[in-house]
Amino acid sequence: MNPFWENDLVKTAAYYSVVILCIIIFLCIFELVTRYRNWEEIKNGNMAVAMTTGGKIFGISNIFRFSIEQHNSLFEMIGWGLFGFFLLLLGYFIYEFLTPSFKIDEEIEKGNKAVGFISMMISVGLSYVIGAGI
Repeated sequence: MNPFWENDLVKTAAYYSVVILCIIIFLCIFELVTRYRNWEEIKNGNMAVAMTTGGKIFGISNIFRFSIEQHNSLFEMIGWGLFGFFLLLLGYFIYEFLTPSFKIDEEIEKGNKAVGFISMMISVGLSYVIGAGI
């Protein structure tokens, strides 16, 4: 059975499946910590929410990209990806803390594209920093 799990196609499919599942779980966590409902707002055409959510998806995926490159086992990859996700989530809270003059979630929910764009870029940028560290 070992040769089966060492096959590159099987490993790629396993990583892919696990990362898709993690993205879904992590987006649900983001949904819980934000005031707005991501998919409802996106359905209604809120581009700020779409940019923010896209940045989160990219950020999570990019962290897992680094994790897959650096770790040999599926469980190590998941563990480091989980750690990277929590650092990304911490970055979100730091961003909220560093902007006391307005509430990030409220501005994004209102459709403020500038805030949505910055949120997206923070997720993307932090994912590279986090990824380089893992």
